[in-house]
Amino acid sequence: MKLRSTAFAIASFVAATLSANAQQKYTSRDAGQYILVTNNGGQTLGYSASSGVKLLIIDGFAFKDLNKNGKLDKYEDWRLPVDERAKDLASQMSIEQIAGLMLYSRHQPIPNPPGGPFAGTYKGKGYAESGAKPSDLTDQQIAFLTKDNVRHVLVTSVESPAIAATWNNNTQALTEGLGLGIPANNSSDPRHGIVASAEYNAGAGGRISMWPGSLGMAATFDPAVTETFGHIAATEYRALGIATALSPQVDIASEPRWSRVSGTFGEDPQLATDMGRAYIDGFQTSAGDKEIFGGWGYNSVNAMVKHWPSGGSGEGGRDAHYGFGKYAVYPGNNLNGNMKPFLDGAFKLNGKTSSASAVMPYYTISYGQDTKYGENVGNNYNKYIIKDLLRDKYGYDGVVCTDWLVTGDETSIDQFLSGKSWGVEKLTVADRHYKALMAGVDQFGGNSDAAPVLAAYQMGVKDNGEAATCKRFEQSAVRLLRNIFRVGLFENPYLNPAETQTVVGKPEFMKAGYDAQLKSIVMLKNKANVLPLKTMKTVYVPKQYTPAGRNFLGMPIPEKTDYPVNINLVKKYFRVTDDPAKADYALVFINSPASQGGYSADDVKKGGNGYLPISLQYKPYTATDARATSIAGGDPLETFTNRSYKGKTSTAINTSDLNMVTDTYAKMKGKPVIVSVMMNNPTVFGEFEGNANALLVQFGVQDQAVLDIITGKAEPSGLLPLQMPADMHTVENQAEDVPLDMKCYRDAQGHVYDFAYGMNWKGVINDARTAKYSHKK
Repeated sequence: MKLRSTAFAIASFVAATLSANAQQKYTSRDAGQYILVTNNGGQTLGYSASSGVKLLIIDGFAFKDLNKNGKLDKYEDWRLPVDERAKDLASQMSIEQIAGLMLYSRHQPIPNPPGGPFAGTYKGKGYAESGAKPSDLTDQQIAFLTKDNVRHVLVTSVESPAIAATWNNNTQALTEGLGLGIPANNSSDPRHGIVASAEYNAGAGGRISMWPGSLGMAATFDPAVTETFGHIAATEYRALGIATALSPQVDIASEPRWSRVSGTFGEDPQLATDMGRAYIDGFQTSAGDKEIFGGWGYNSVNAMVKHWPSGGSGEGGRDAHYGFGKYAVYPGNNLNGNMKPFLDGAFKLNGKTSSASAVMPYYTISYGQDTKYGENVGNNYNKYIIKDLLRDKYGYDGVVCTDWLVTGDETSIDQFLSGKSWGVEKLTVADRHYKALMAGVDQFGGNSDAAPVLAAYQMGVKDNGEAATCKRFEQSAVRLLRNIFRVGLFENPYLNPAETQTVVGKPEFMKAGYDAQLKSIVMLKNKANVLPLKTMKTVYVPKQYTPAGRNFLGMPIPEKTDYPVNINLVKKYFRVTDDPAKADYALVFINSPASQGGYSADDVKKGGNGYLPISLQYKPYTATDARATSIAGGDPLETFTNRSYKGKTSTAINTSDLNMVTDTYAKMKGKPVIVSVMMNNPTVFGEFEGNANALLVQFGVQDQAVLDIITGKAEPSGLLPLQMPADMHTVENQAEDVPLDMKCYRDAQGHVYDFAYGMNWKGVINDARTAKYSHKK
């Protein structure tokens, strides 16, 4: 009887196999690092032969058996809706696995350097002596992916696009073989900035396309440009293995002294709203054969919009990366106004994806704004800001991820890499995780250690019971998994490095970026129509002095004196002389005034409180109009609460840039001086406007783009996305949370450097853009 049963079973298996083969609706091939499976009329799959994953054949289609249980689970079935798949997977995950999903790695260069804040090792050795390939995973990466179940990795610099793709494949092969086979969701901060000295030509590609900064995008006053950028950037991101963008930054630049103004879309709420919406639509929307469903697909990149509820109102312009800038203040009672780019832009997209997939709160304590619980804690911990407003009032159900290092201990009030647990400094690290989770946070930026998340789970069990705490963790898991499913990573997270090399920075992408750079340049002044200049005239270009200092990470910057522009590029447009007497024109390239961030350890050593004014002028500025008592203050590392800098003086670090203009004007003895300002913050133009025949402002473009404008190869069309203050008096008296509230500078021609002002060859621009956005309608 047993023999007959066995024979019958074998016959049945053979018949089933033949039937399945007869109905086979997929093909597979070896694609190098992975196996590529094409389902006819279904999703394309990619899996690694080394991961242990096998295919399941159902109704002739192929599916990946990610958890290796021999059956098709709902989360493995690409035919089902994302929410159903995410809920099924979340229900199968252990608390340890969910805790890992809630983590977001620190910054990961590829390959890792042997020293510094982002160091890594390869089998215990530094990269150079290890013999490792640049695409190999570090010991630390392997550890946090395997032991801590991390699945969200922040990628920074890459040696080349092909190496980035190969590193991605190595990462995905590792994670695919672990547990439930959850792929890595790699991410990036903005990476499309320019190399100023790089030359552009129509046939040239590059390492990645280069675009103006966010302020430059805003200066085009054309959301279509920003949406085009989003589509192109998303294509390049996905070719690099990046599926989440830690952007855009839609904070209103209501405080002109803030060091992060350059990352915003300016200070007008409507323009920032339209630009933010366009950016996210561009990044998140897939179309054609790239679309999986609802606008999401293989060309989609999750957008993590930041910083809720807007971080641009730091008192005195100080930034909350540092303890000295932890407080955002609202003297104009304008918290709701600062939310507009989120509520009307990021959460109300024009495209099918509907809303930004993730939100990052800012470090700041939104001082005095918690009207329900009365807490003055960082936004990442504030239940009123996240749960009551973002979640409940405004109905946001996407991922909320903390900014980086918010759960760490504060070790210094003025160091960038110190922990930033503002308002909860006295809590333990585990308590901070628990508090953030209870406030509505799903994920912890810059933390690869699951231990405090697991400790937070036990706190929840003690306070609320196991069932309720498990439900809360699964809620976050569903949100996080939803973003991984939407972009197709569960089906095929693998890349062809050769294809990546041809996609990233391809010529048409480079051209689109360069065209946007040209559109972003603003002409403020053109006395006697001195511009455009004739080519091959003789020009004098003064060298720029850069004093020794430190960058935002505290790493030293050496002193230098050099041309502030690629002088070899200049020579393709003009003859260059070092003698102003022989020059027809002078071209002066400067940066907007740079301050010290509003704090000085030297001032503390001299008996002061450390706080200094942040100045938007080059010359020494004394803050006679500052508040005698700060609105907010207090830190465990300080013995006082008054952060006033009234009566103190500060001088721009780059005051020599002003001297470049004034000295050159004197040396040219009436011959035209053209000044180009690389602007990070609004600038007091009264110090030097009279010494310039023409003034251009740019927000991060290649030198060549400025030269093309100067020589008339392109016509200036940009408009100011910010007000230019008449003086520091108006800066000191504006409200940190209120945009467009300054008296603006009026130049010698009577032109006011207000929001939406700009010139072309015909004069002041008045077009459809100014009609829509100008506040002088």
